[in-house]
Amino acid sequence: MSRWRDVKHGKIKITDNRLNKQKLNFCNATLVSRFKAFVTDAFMILMPLMYLVFYVILGSGDEFSLNKILGWTYIFIPHFIIMLSFWYIKGQSPGLKAYELSIVNSNTGLRPTLISLIIRYLITTISLIFIFPFFIVFLHPNKKTLHDIISNTCVKITPNT
Repeated sequence: MSRWRDVKHGKIKITDNRLNKQKLNFCNATLVSRFKAFVTDAFMILMPLMYLVFYVILGSGDEFSLNKILGWTYIFIPHFIIMLSFWYIKGQSPGLKAYELSIVNSNTGLRPTLISLIIRYLITTISLIFIFPFFIVFLHPNKKTLHDIISNTCVKITPNT
């Protein structure tokens, strides 16, 4: 029997390889570029916040060490708001924009929902605290991090215009 007859009788299903290739292109950012974007964001957003909390709000590093929970709360809340705003409005933080990357939904390639971005941020923070979850990226076949998997997001290359 020919291939056409097998397809006609439903024995073989035709798959459109273009759709499969397009889905793979959603998550095409390299680990190195994602790490560089993360470090850039840390220096552009997190470090100024830490400086303000350490020396302007609390007065000194010694004061911060005495009130660590209060100090980290003062750092965490503005950082959460700033990062979530960048991700939700532009789909990019300054570090992601510098390396021409953006955060998208893993299934559609479109902008993720606010809830998935909140989950992504919280799981990233938990991963930073426990360190081990960051090594999941080396075990996952698509090189996704824990926060990518749980929030159903990924990072893709998007040339800046």
